[in-house]
Amino acid sequence: MSYHVIDQLPTRLNYIASQLSVSQIDAIAARGGPLKPLSGGVYEISQAMLMVYREATYANHASNLGALIAHELAENWSVPAYIVDPVTIDDFTDKARISGVPGIERKSRCHALNIKYCYFKTCNENDIPVKSGRFIVGHFGSGFSIASVVGGKIIDVNDALLGMGPFSIDRAGALPLAGILSLIYDRSLSKPDIEKLLSAESGLKAYLGTNNFRDIETRYKRGESIVELIVDGMIYQISKEIGSCFAVLNGSCDGLIITGGLANSSLFIESLTSSVTFIKNIYVYPESYESEALASGVLRVLQGKERAKVYQ
Repeated sequence: MSYHVIDQLPTRLNYIASQLSVSQIDAIAARGGPLKPLSGGVYEISQAMLMVYREATYANHASNLGALIAHELAENWSVPAYIVDPVTIDDFTDKARISGVPGIERKSRCHALNIKYCYFKTCNENDIPVKSGRFIVGHFGSGFSIASVVGGKIIDVNDALLGMGPFSIDRAGALPLAGILSLIYDRSLSKPDIEKLLSAESGLKAYLGTNNFRDIETRYKRGESIVELIVDGMIYQISKEIGSCFAVLNGSCDGLIITGGLANSSLFIESLTSSVTFIKNIYVYPESYESEALASGVLRVLQGKERAKVYQ
């Protein structure tokens, strides 16, 4: 049965509105969902943007609700609303878009907000010039984004939502084409059904019956052979993707940045870092910094340091 994220809007909006207790705000920042490819920065939430999210033009993803909720709240407060570095910011080179099939292009869809924030954070804390830094940045949450970042721009990254990179907590990642064709035709799956399966019902969740990595780590340390095999397989695929990013940077790399929820796991960090010893410097930032990134982006606009863009 297909599902539509937009159906969740009233429930989520009412809950968030009920939790607000501030007396005055200057602006609202929201996470940006998939849009057309566009440059990074702060964007005003426009009617054109809202229409894309309502119709799920580019993906039926929970992040579509961010701008819709922010717009409704901003209308009530009579303040501006923005998104910052949405998931489809695109600074790919032309050759990075080539897929191997005419008419199909590689897409830039990733956890851009946290990736870019952690890039700038690492540069600033380690006296590395922001405009010339060269990093591999891996965001590891329920989905994985592994990006080559140069001068603050994501010049290559796996499609974190559907179809590329390693499998993750609940996403399939890259798959053998013959297997995908068999899956679709043998089960007679619709497009929404196959998208849900590959983006929300695969990965560790499908193999091990849970998306709780704390439980998985406990089972791994108990020596459950199937858990060891699947987790080691995931680390293996992540390491290969990091190696691909290293090649994109021609081996000229200031370091690897690891962030996201899985960065809290000692098992994950130790296994991954031992697999990528060809990278000299490794920086670990547990959890995500998306709230900080949203706040700092909108603050730059309010202070006149940056001009907000308009999505059209």
